[in-house]
Amino acid sequence: MSAVDVLARSGAKGRAPALVRRGLVSSYAELNDRVDARRDALFAEGRSSGEVVPFVAEPSVASVVELLALWRVGAIPVPLHARLTESERVAAKGAVELGTLPSETFVVLWTSGTSGRPRGVALSFANLEASARAARDRLGLGSSDVWVASLSPAHVGGLALVVRSILLGGALVVPDEPGIEAIADLLDRAPGSDATRHRGAPTHLSLVPTQLMRLLDAYGEQAPPSSLRCVLVGGAHAPAALVQRAIDRGWPIALTYGATEMSSQIATAPPELTRSVPGTVGPPLPGVDLRVDAAGEIAARGATRALGYVGPDAGPLADEDGWYRTGDLGRIDAEGRLWVTGRRIDRIVTGGVTVDAVEVEEALRAHPTVIDACVVGIPDEEWGERVGAWVEPVVGEFDLEELERHLRETLSPAKLPRTWQLDGEIPRNPNGKVDRAAVRRVLDR
Repeated sequence: MSAVDVLARSGAKGRAPALVRRGLVSSYAELNDRVDARRDALFAEGRSSGEVVPFVAEPSVASVVELLALWRVGAIPVPLHARLTESERVAAKGAVELGTLPSETFVVLWTSGTSGRPRGVALSFANLEASARAARDRLGLGSSDVWVASLSPAHVGGLALVVRSILLGGALVVPDEPGIEAIADLLDRAPGSDATRHRGAPTHLSLVPTQLMRLLDAYGEQAPPSSLRCVLVGGAHAPAALVQRAIDRGWPIALTYGATEMSSQIATAPPELTRSVPGTVGPPLPGVDLRVDAAGEIAARGATRALGYVGPDAGPLADEDGWYRTGDLGRIDAEGRLWVTGRRIDRIVTGGVTVDAVEVEEALRAHPTVIDACVVGIPDEEWGERVGAWVEPVVGEFDLEELERHLRETLSPAKLPRTWQLDGEIPRNPNGKVDRAAVRRVLDR
């Protein structure tokens, strides 16, 4: 493939701020110089156009520069999350280096996808550009925006916010170190509403639900900075109670639903819609077609749909009509808004009764002594499957018998958990999503 210079396509040039870290602002001209220097170093290292280059990516200035420099070389970056184990990194590198890449591949992301089986997803520049433009139209984005680098570029949401910021001419503010504490500290230091973007006041934030929960815990009853206009929440199911808690404290939550295979966002509800119609993730983004089949499964297609999967056992990403089947369940209301109701693979069938894991998780989280919960099906000789739950309890206040009484008031007997894990944090993958396979292994011991 030929090199695509993302910086050259930016809506900002020269002295406009591009990156902010520790209060120091790098302009687009300065960023361009850094990318040039790294490009020259990559050429000196023997990198070449069309080469597939895996690298460990973090929400950092260095990773942003590396990404842009690899694209300027014409190489195909494969950003890998820092939390992957060494064996996982080796598997990822092997899969993408041995696989056949589509001709327009611009970047490959390593994802668990809908099947839970890790594999590469090949995205084109046109995919990422279409996603940035669609997000701009839905959320009213522009050159005055300052996004927090809250997610690794190895996560499609993290990659999207880097590309989106640059193409739309906005700025990216980088926390001092990874983790929600650094993000909270950055927001604490944000100037008031009269601040200019040159001082790095964040206007937009993109989080997975776990990050939102921990950010609210860190902030307590304190109001968010007045400069903050939108907190995009996606990447996993966002519990209704968590969203309402954030809204009640003044956080401008925008619920979004997306997938790596669709270059990030598929549907998004801006803050005003999230407040007025709780629970919906909004209508599909401009240029995205959406449907729900007779079985309730969501499918999407459009300019943001990825080129394909990468790897020896990749398989097709879409059907012959271009539809990507998400594996998620939902419905579209009369106003064209999407409601996500669960995941097909999260359905549990116990004694012939179908149980939706999300429904049981919501009932668990509704109890004041439960911080978070994950529900899975455990193989059972008598019932086929039984309901198992991993609960993160409030230390010193939790009582299992009281929780079970609460559940019996809201759930039918088949939906009640019969296997419990009541200590330790729920396992999550590097992108912050619950690792249901790991939960299932612990509960099935």
